[in-house]
Amino acid sequence: MKREPHENVATVLVDPGVLGDLELALMVRDLRLWPVRTAPICVDGPRMEFQLRRRMIESHRGEWDLAAEWVPVWIGFGPSWRFGDEPLPWQAHKALWQVLDAFAVSVRFRRRLGGVRPMPVPEGVQP
Repeated sequence: MKREPHENVATVLVDPGVLGDLELALMVRDLRLWPVRTAPICVDGPRMEFQLRRRMIESHRGEWDLAAEWVPVWIGFGPSWRFGDEPLPWQAHKALWQVLDAFAVSVRFRRRLGGVRPMPVPEGVQP
């Protein structure tokens, strides 16, 4: 049985006040931020956003309550990190965690990747 195509992403709750700064810091390292609400792979983005945020907050039993209004995002890896069908190199993971650690006060995440359907590359962007 063949696995459906997917893209490795980190799921992160982000304080809306730093969303732009975080996105810029990620772009410098060829990491892509997609707010779940507007992600092109979501049929019902607002519902997915609500469910994801709720599940993440509840799973931490009060530790993440301050993030109740934060924005759930997926952070993926740009083409410079991809080498055909090879797994992501550890340097890609390290680059992501370093950026998120620099924003530690304003983000909540678990150090692991999940998979989502591949995100389309925006028009005019060279892969």
